[in-house]
Amino acid sequence: MRRRDFITLIGFGVAWPRAARAQEPGLVYRLGILFQGPRRLATNDAFFEGMRRYGFIEGQNLLDDPNGYELRTEQFAGHASEIVKQGVDLIVCVGDDAIRAAQQATKIIPILAGTEDMLGSGFVHSMAKPEGNITGHSILSFELNGKRQEILTDLLPAVRHMAALADAYVYPPERLQTLQELTRQRGVELLVYRVSKPEEIAGAIEAAKNSGALALNVLASLFMWVHRRIIRERVALLSLPAMYQFPQMAEEGGLIAYGTNIVQVWREIVPRQAAALLRGAKVADVPVEQPSKFDLVITNKFIS
Repeated sequence: MRRRDFITLIGFGVAWPRAARAQEPGLVYRLGILFQGPRRLATNDAFFEGMRRYGFIEGQNLLDDPNGYELRTEQFAGHASEIVKQGVDLIVCVGDDAIRAAQQATKIIPILAGTEDMLGSGFVHSMAKPEGNITGHSILSFELNGKRQEILTDLLPAVRHMAALADAYVYPPERLQTLQELTRQRGVELLVYRVSKPEEIAGAIEAAKNSGALALNVLASLFMWVHRRIIRERVALLSLPAMYQFPQMAEEGGLIAYGTNIVQVWREIVPRQAAALLRGAKVADVPVEQPSKFDLVITNKFIS
């Protein structure tokens, strides 16, 4: 069984101004990257695939930043300063810590950012006309954690003990109390396991299983996306039904997911914005975008 509500993204059209330039023959554009995850991710592949549609070919007229991947939080500031010194044409970054490092390093080089809530985090004060040198996209997946918990509870009506896996850097204990209380109102106990390092993930999931939890809600965060393989393999080993934030996490072998199609965002929205900025569009003319509809994916593994 598989049910999908197909995603539609708010289409803020990016109209390149008269002053914008097309790619000049022989000119090479350089990207600066600030990212926790590895280079070989579906989102990154989708981005460079999308850039080709606009005439920016990786390794030819578009140079990636191989040192900008798999960075730890404490490395963001140093790498941001380095790429600014190199004079990159555009900084692409993901997550609040990376964005703050980029903003502190430059007020001139355009920053193309992706995070949970660009407006709520204070990176921009206007979605339609972002000020300064930053624009990007918001995925708003934090706001869907409660909806995911509701879906998981509806799918498993007999289960009275569940667990949530949370990024300790993103979710302080007090932030999780509302989710626990809402779940408790439906007669379900929700135990929360916070992790801050990849090596803590497997142990936390095993602890959840040993506590009697019969389902797991993997709360939204970049950390969980980057390390989704560890999560997926452990919950499969323990036969623990799990809810994820991105449809791709179910399609790659997970069980249930509800959220935006993040690969589509990086194939369509981010390249369009990047191409506009590289061609000289003003940041204020490249609106911040966000999803308006989401995918629900339930795989056959869950039913079986």
